[in-house]
Amino acid sequence: MPRDLAPDLVERLTKAFEADPTARMLQNAVTTTSVDDIALDRRVVTGIDHSVSHLLDDWAATSQEKSGRCWLFAGTNLLRAGARAKLGVKDFEFSQNHLLFWDKFEKANHWLESIIATADRDVDDRTVAHLLATPAEDGGQWNMFVALVVKHGLVPKVAMPETKSSSNTRLMNRDIGTILRQAARDLRALAAAGAGADDVQDAKEEVLASIHRLLCIHLGTPPESFVWQWKDSDGGFHRDGSMTPHEFAERYVTVPLEDYVCLVNDPRESSPYGRTFTVEHLGNVVGAPPVTYLNVEPDLMKSLAAQAISGGEPVWFGCDTGQMSNADLGLWDAALYDRAAVYGTEPSLGKADRLTHHESLMTHAMLFTGVDLHDEAPRRWRVENSWGTEKGDKGFMTMNDSWFAEFVFEVAVRRDALPAELQAALDQEAIVLPAWDPMGALAD
Repeated sequence: MPRDLAPDLVERLTKAFEADPTARMLQNAVTTTSVDDIALDRRVVTGIDHSVSHLLDDWAATSQEKSGRCWLFAGTNLLRAGARAKLGVKDFEFSQNHLLFWDKFEKANHWLESIIATADRDVDDRTVAHLLATPAEDGGQWNMFVALVVKHGLVPKVAMPETKSSSNTRLMNRDIGTILRQAARDLRALAAAGAGADDVQDAKEEVLASIHRLLCIHLGTPPESFVWQWKDSDGGFHRDGSMTPHEFAERYVTVPLEDYVCLVNDPRESSPYGRTFTVEHLGNVVGAPPVTYLNVEPDLMKSLAAQAISGGEPVWFGCDTGQMSNADLGLWDAALYDRAAVYGTEPSLGKADRLTHHESLMTHAMLFTGVDLHDEAPRRWRVENSWGTEKGDKGFMTMNDSWFAEFVFEVAVRRDALPAELQAALDQEAIVLPAWDPMGALAD
């Protein structure tokens, strides 16, 4: 039998609270001060040294502003390291707005195709409900970044600069969502009425015309070509002349993007290590390779990330940055906050439990640009965020190694860096997870 919240229970709990001087002192503190400021463990903060043994970054941090484009910023920040060297400049950025435009347009098409594919299901079907809840997200994963660059190329920031809406996507996303949900109603009705596949596709293309117009209004029109010229750090003038986005990417992307693979750490019993996974309806570019990842132990992810950094290459990664982190200080540590001392309740959810019970999932993507190695083992990590230069060490953060295993979910590494048996495992048929699985979360 269910029990209601009885008055005598409330009375006992209140009396116990009032009789506890520590609880009353904490009440006084937390009612006037942020609980995270109270729980912040000073011993952990003062024990973190920001220096690292292997440091790559000598450039300024970027800012995604009020948008969910962290994964695009992390990807272009990875690529700009090589582009800076090739151009002979200190500061350089690829246009994140250019990739945002194409991501939004490709995602609209991908989403509409999913709506068409599920048109025979009830609107309250869990997959359909998931799709209708997320028609215009900003976020993404590594494979989605690669798919955009391969299909649409890259341009320098001056060729497609930021706009009000690229820096603050809320209103644009609101209006995209309205158009797409209306289209879902109409496409599902067409399918229910027995319309042919060509008629449904024609109706979809009319919707895409509206989305394209909206994106051009908000973000500007992507250039088909542009004239590229620049001065290097020594004042020398260079001109490449007219280039297309594909030509620019071919010339200034210095790493083999399509040779990278995505590794994740998903310790749930339902997700065996050494197996590849994919998620239903996850992606942006229809016809691109599916979003696929290989599940491995966190120690292997650490080892491969440290190996890449030691070799001079930054590493793209995805994590749950809202856990045990302080953005202003630029610190991540698994014990950064002693909330048990405040609440008297010891947290006991492990990484697998946090995934299963909706306590954690990948929320943000960034770039490892340094690692502190002692006897070849990582102690801490240097992180380039995309929240501007006001937080942390001018926009760069420090992650203690304790945080990595608990809250890092995904890294992108070169395929040939993997052990032979895991390279072979990449070729196996992927286990398909449902659309709502937490491993399908988009970093934003």
